Parts: sequence; structure tokens; C-alpha cells
Amino acid sequence: MLVKEVTLDMANNMQLATRMVFPNAYLVTDRFHVVKLILEALQHLRVRYRWEAIENENSAIKPAKEQGVKYVPKIYPNGDTTRQLLARSRYILVKKPEKLTQSQKQRAQILFENYPDLHMAYKHTWEFRNIYEQKSKEKAKSKMLAWIEKTKQLGINEFNTAANSLNYHLETNLNFFILGSTNANADRKAATELIV
Repeated sequence: MLVKEVTLDMANNMQLATRMVFPNAYLVTDRFHVVKLILEALQHLRVRYRWEAIENENSAIKPAKEQGVKYVPKIYPNGDTTRQLLARSRYILVKKPEKLTQSQKQRAQILFENYPDLHMAYKHTWEFRNIYEQKSKEKAKSKMLAWIEKTKQLGINEFNTAANSLNYHLETNLNFFILGSTNANADRKAATELIV
């Protein structure tokens, strides 16, 4: 009865159990799990394009073999083929633009020029991540709802599921902005108490 706040992931069974055990606590969906969901949507889009590139390359290799000609894939200015570009961009998509190295910036520029949907999704992901910079629950709510609405307008299927999940767990997501608690903080505190 003394517990006032519990941080957890978005699993419904965990929320139900937590509400039963800690009836006076408000629940906080850990921001790590929410951001991870959005990043997974972004990576899913990249992987979809990568599979398309693999399929296109395989389709081009077959007639080249039949004609006895060696297939030569398109090479971008940084030396990547399309398959390599999409595979090697995995970590670029999780980094802030200002944190990219020079070679990563070049790869990102090539990637976004050739895949504008991926660029739009990357910017949309960072718009979401920046919501967690808010200090007010009301401002965060306004920005999250706007982000969900924008997701529908973008029409990128990979983000629709993430936006629906975000909307479904909106109240517990927004509870983060009360104290800014995360599971990481709870784990650190528990570890400190055990050490003391």
C-alpha cells in the first residue's frame, strides 16, 4: 500500500499484476521500452528495403548468368552496393545526426537520397525521442498525440503498430513525466541499497 510508483514495460499481464499488488501506485511505462519500439519500427523499414534490394539483385544476376555476363551491382560514391548501404546503415539510424562520423554522414546522405521514406521515418523517430526532453506531462501529452496523428498521415506501415501501442499505453507513457523514473534508475537504486 506504500508503493506510489512502478516502472515496467508494456506487457498487459505485468500491468494487471502490478495493479493488483500495488493498488495505490501509478504505473510508468519505461521510456526505454517505448523508444525501443519506435526504433524497431524504423529498423523494420530499413530491413524491408534491404530484402527488396536483395531480391532485385538476385533478379538481375539470373539473366546476367544466362547471357554469360558478369553481374556488376550499382556502387555508390562511398563504395557501398545497395545491399551494403542498407545493411551498414543499421547503427546510423539510432544515432543523433550531430553524433555521426564523417563516413557515417556520407552514408546517411546517400541512404536518405535514395530512400526518402527512410529519411522521413528517421526524422519522425527523432521527433518522438525528443518528446522525452519535455518537463511537463501536459506538453508531452500534446506532443505525443501530435506524433501519433502525424504517424497516420505519413502512411509508413511500420510506424502504425508502434503508434497504436503508444496510444493504447498513453497514460502510463505520460506518467514518466511526473518523476522521470525508469527501470534503470530503480535497478541502480536497488543495487546501491544492496551494497550499503
